Amino acid sequence: MRVLLAEDHAKLATTVATGLRREGMAVDVAFDGADALERATVTDYDVVVLDRDLPRIHGDDVCSRLVAEGYRARVLMLTAAGAVTDRVEGLGLGADDYLSKPFAFAELVARIRALARRATPPIPPVLVRDGLCLDPGRRTVLRAGEELSLSPKEFAVLECLLAAQGRVVTAEELLTGVWDEMADPFTTTVKTTISRLRGKLGDPPVIETVPPGGYRI
Repeated sequence: MRVLLAEDHAKLATTVATGLRREGMAVDVAFDGADALERATVTDYDVVVLDRDLPRIHGDDVCSRLVAEGYRARVLMLTAAGAVTDRVEGLGLGADDYLSKPFAFAELVARIRALARRATPPIPPVLVRDGLCLDPGRRTVLRAGEELSLSPKEFAVLECLLAAQGRVVTAEELLTGVWDEMADPFTTTVKTTISRLRGKLGDPPVIETVPPGGYRI
């Protein structure tokens, strides 16, 4: 999934972004509210993790504007203010979820995945198709009951293909959904990752190449 992390504390932002990438997510980072809004207007994120106390444009205003403009991404609001009134206020602005600082990283990951499953159409918690079973929460992939060892990017590509439920997924969609804004659109990264993934999935092949540049399961 593609995640925007809006957090002005540089060390925390770097730590969280690194952890989410290890979970197979593509993560872009904004250090202020203006940057967060600008990125959201040009990139189709699945989840926006939004610190409430952002410089330039306050997180409350960012959330309100995203909701008012009908932005499809789910918003998870982070804040050091954890009182019930603060949580109620944050949810009242249109946020889909609210997490107080300090937080457990595992809980943050679980909440992001739960929000992403509420996309349209909804994504089931466990993806099953053609003998494959992928569990994003447990980070496991089974084929015919046998567990496979995949890299984070291989796992994320497979998750995207399975979530598409038979729809053709273009190489561009995979690049923007699995990698981040630093990815070179002219790179062969997607093709190379698909090739490695096919090798690990074994026979019979389950990933079909659909010209001029798409894939499906």
